Amino acid sequence: MDKRTKARELTVQGLYQLEVQGSESLNRMRDFFVENDTDELVRKLAWDWTKGTWENLAQCDELIVSSTIKWGLSRLCLVDKSILRLSVYQLKFCPDIPHKVVINEAIELAKKFSTDKSPGFVNGVLDAVLKKLVSAVL
Repeated sequence: MDKRTKARELTVQGLYQLEVQGSESLNRMRDFFVENDTDELVRKLAWDWTKGTWENLAQCDELIVSSTIKWGLSRLCLVDKSILRLSVYQLKFCPDIPHKVVINEAIELAKKFSTDKSPGFVNGVLDAVLKKLVSAVL
């Protein structure tokens, strides 16, 4: 498995834990990453993306909510919410990652960890988010 893909999986798991356990679990997140992967690059990316997403959560959530039709955050399953949060963070704050890669990886995460309908839902939301971000730049 690609190191960045593994880091994304760990990040989604970390964001899920933060959603369930609260912000205080951020302090223990590095230990979680060490327990789940031996590669330093994977752990560093997972930490950077988790911390970055969590620190920019309000902006990410605002983009998600404004890009879904009749779906508030409370209606999203926690796995999909975590995938969307990471992906929106990467679309908005990680210019070194191509948009196509972010969206494709999110779809793959949804296929692996969520329901049969989640990949299409995630794709649609991220497409709408990307359009908003691109139009804001123009």
